[in-house]
Amino acid sequence: MKRISILILILCAWTMSVVWGQPPAGTVLANWSEFHRPNMMRWNSFENILDVGNVRSLQRKWSYTTGQLFDSSPAVANWVVYVGSEDKNVYALEASTGALLWSYTTNGYVDSSPAVANGVVYVSAYYPDTNVYALNAKTGHKLWSYATGSYVWSSPAVADGVVYVGSLDNKVYALKARTGALLWSYTTGNNVYSSPAVANGVVYVGSDDRNMYALDAKTGHKLWSYATGSFVWSSPAVANGVVYVGSNDKKLYALNASTGHKLWSYTTHGGIGSSSPAVANGVVYVGSADFNVYALNAKTGHKLWSYATSAFVESSPAAANGVVYVGSDDGNVYALNARTGASLWSYTTGKNVYSSPVVVNGMVYVSSEDGSVYAFGLR
Repeated sequence: MKRISILILILCAWTMSVVWGQPPAGTVLANWSEFHRPNMMRWNSFENILDVGNVRSLQRKWSYTTGQLFDSSPAVANWVVYVGSEDKNVYALEASTGALLWSYTTNGYVDSSPAVANGVVYVSAYYPDTNVYALNAKTGHKLWSYATGSYVWSSPAVADGVVYVGSLDNKVYALKARTGALLWSYTTGNNVYSSPAVANGVVYVGSDDRNMYALDAKTGHKLWSYATGSFVWSSPAVANGVVYVGSNDKKLYALNASTGHKLWSYTTHGGIGSSSPAVANGVVYVGSADFNVYALNAKTGHKLWSYATSAFVESSPAAANGVVYVGSDDGNVYALNARTGASLWSYTTGKNVYSSPVVVNGMVYVSSEDGSVYAFGLR
């Protein structure tokens, strides 16, 4: 009788977890709260559900459709998915069901990826809007907005109470996270599409002036810059004292994070425009306009493998538990073996997958230019 009672209690606990949208016991709860993740590597080292052995069983759990393009990459925090759409809205969706919790309407396309910190969603808006917004994460109520001098494609990064973001007015901004007050701005030589990465008191960001910049996070003072051969839309990843960033000159660069000195570069056969690197377990993953996803040794730049899709790879890879997830302009989302590059799973959406996947708590979230946000999980 005692065993039956215990079993009933376990069953009740499981049922409650499903009903309330919470994962079962044993799950390592994690957030993917901004484009890079707070570790600036697009790597979820806490994922313990999806792996090489079971990812083939992924199936669509839900999708949410607005009818307008989704280029924004989702952010997931506290079991809520936040994402922007070209219908000018920011959406908060229940992570387990896709149910709409709230939406907030801006004055322009929302192509940037939201960042969530301390109960606030930070997101930027594009044409014809010029603002960075701070929204209450539970209600969607606007807390503040800051108008830059032009449209904002860059995704905000939040660190130590400061929001960092680039604008097409050629500037990088540092705003006080609580009030939106301007702390400093730094002017580059051209548009800033790149999303900043913040590590060890330094802001790293690329510019259309062909340079990669390192700025003091407190003052905005330039520490160094490195000139590539073309514009830098790619957003840098920072790991183990190295900055990894792509350029439309077809190269992925590894730069010393303290000095900007080039450690190595690897040349693909197409521009590395919007795809931003992911770094996990000593390997750098990045997409290219030559239709391939690449895995490179993080120390040497030596190619470990490449995987060919059927179109440009503008999506940024995400790494989790031995699997690399990435979208392609061929309309597919792919799951690849991180060690070998072998295809483990793919799903075809209705249009280009420009958005970058996020992998958290046994789920994969990604948006597509077919106007939908998708969530995938195990059976």
